[in-house]
Amino acid sequence: MRPSDIAISNYRSIRRLFMPIQPLSVFVGENGVGKSNLYKSLSLLRDAATGRITRTIADEGGLYSVFWSGNRRRGDDARLRLAVRFDHVRYSIELGFPSPVVAAFPGEPMIKSETIEATHGKKTILMMERTNSLVSVRDENGTWSQHKEAVLPSETALAGFSDGKGSPEIDLIRNAMLSWRFYHDFRTDPASPIRKPCLAITTPSLSADGHDLAAVLATLFTIRQDAGDLQDAIEDAFPGAELRAWAENGRCEFELQQADMPRPFKAHELSDGTLKYICLLAVFMGYRLPPFIALNEPESSLHPSLLAPLARLIAKASRRADIWIVTHSEHLMEALRSESSVPLRRVIKAKGATTIEGLSLGGEFRDGEDDEDDDD
Repeated sequence: MRPSDIAISNYRSIRRLFMPIQPLSVFVGENGVGKSNLYKSLSLLRDAATGRITRTIADEGGLYSVFWSGNRRRGDDARLRLAVRFDHVRYSIELGFPSPVVAAFPGEPMIKSETIEATHGKKTILMMERTNSLVSVRDENGTWSQHKEAVLPSETALAGFSDGKGSPEIDLIRNAMLSWRFYHDFRTDPASPIRKPCLAITTPSLSADGHDLAAVLATLFTIRQDAGDLQDAIEDAFPGAELRAWAENGRCEFELQQADMPRPFKAHELSDGTLKYICLLAVFMGYRLPPFIALNEPESSLHPSLLAPLARLIAKASRRADIWIVTHSEHLMEALRSESSVPLRRVIKAKGATTIEGLSLGGEFRDGEDDEDDDD
């Protein structure tokens, strides 16, 4: 279940956007053009799978804060819409303000509708439809069942209906989105859990906050018993350095021996940039990668000399997972361009709305391949 395209409407600086998702999607743009809103909208979709989407919006200031920030006229569409397609199934959700007859807090985000559609050949079949608090589900035999007041306006049907026998498409989409992983930043202050030993538990992929970094690294050394690729990546970024990770007394630790230092440094002694790069190594080189990985400005706080090794790391990982990156670094973009044949996308603002250079309204990238004039 790999995502093939997404649609976003009325989210912050994004008025309307429909675009494909590729194995490696890289978006570069200046500050203020709304590139982080691309990342956040994907994260909101995952929150629909966990059931926390309305809480996340409330945490960001409510619908008044996250709704389309451009000019509005009376009668304009007043709903936030998100959708994602996986192979033959598509999930969409709409959120809006509470109606006068609904008991709700002022400005509270309300889920107005959700749908799941399955495509078989040229035929599209509605498998789940939620309108306000009424949820209708089509089972595997094609029979509809209705569930009135089954969910609150703040709850998603995607998270609330977990009976795969009732509608396997619900489980397919929810589980696919729950496996997505988002990395916005890693704390590297002295109190950060990344700098401390962690529980010795086999850990195939890094958590969003990186607290299990030592366990991810130790899993490669101790469980897989093959850290050759990891050591090659360390050598690429820090020539002459060697990384070691181990488990002892129920805790995992790691250290980095650098070529010009008489002794190895443990996590609490490493510089912020070095520690963050090791986190990125764990993101892209874990025992098992999440099927979809999104990162917001991974180059932040890294020395420019690390951008080329980072680009090589990303390009190699894109063979194992779909990767989505937003960045303002032209240097990282150029490094990725030299390491991967995937076109890199530039985020721009047009008439106050975030869009992608070369993206058509139908969700296709032109990539400078517009028809040329005939010679005849």
